[in-house]
Amino acid sequence: MNRYKVVLLFFCVALLALAFSPSVTADERDQKTKVTFGQPVEVPGVGAQVLPAGTYVFKVLDFLDDRHVVRIYNADETHIFTTILTIGNYRLRATDQTVMTFRERAVGQPKAIRAWFYPGREWGFEFVYPKFRAIELAKLVNEPVLATPIELTPEIAVETLRTAPIVAVKPTGEEVPVTEVVQAPPAQPAAAAAAEPVKELPQTASPLPLLGLTGLLSLGTGFVFRSISKRTR
Repeated sequence: MNRYKVVLLFFCVALLALAFSPSVTADERDQKTKVTFGQPVEVPGVGAQVLPAGTYVFKVLDFLDDRHVVRIYNADETHIFTTILTIGNYRLRATDQTVMTFRERAVGQPKAIRAWFYPGREWGFEFVYPKFRAIELAKLVNEPVLATPIELTPEIAVETLRTAPIVAVKPTGEEVPVTEVVQAPPAQPAAAAAAEPVKELPQTASPLPLLGLTGLLSLGTGFVFRSISKRTR
């Protein structure tokens, strides 16, 4: 009888653990990424514009319709280096590792970060630079760079970034469509696009394994109760 009581207690504890276990998708909504740079890296936004070689944490603060706000912290997240405006950029093939792309610079100059792609996602974050710096970068790389014409200051950064205009600028300073910088997703046939349901933020964990385990534990608990009932008759 004691053995059955121990087994029953195990199943009850397991069920309670499942009921109160944290959601994996909640942890990935900010797409927290820890990355180590082996050399200085230029970043846009409010705060430090050149990060020395070292380890940093990237997090997404806001997922908005046409833009995202990204923040960079030190390794233990006790200091904020910069807050950055980004827009979505599409890649044809996702990878299982973090990918960051950079704009080439002259020898001895820090590379300027261009985009960040989270593992397993086709959509990434294309970084937006202040307009005066975007024009300088466009001259260096001879291609358009995303820019915002507003002046970024620490006091108004996050609120302003949520509504700031975004353009793309050529080396001449001429503004061109943003689509000349970011990759658009492949076009879908009209019928397929109409039939596809609206998607929310991607989830990285399916509830099916959890439901299956819960069902097995429930069956096991029922078996224990039935065995105890037979032995006590």
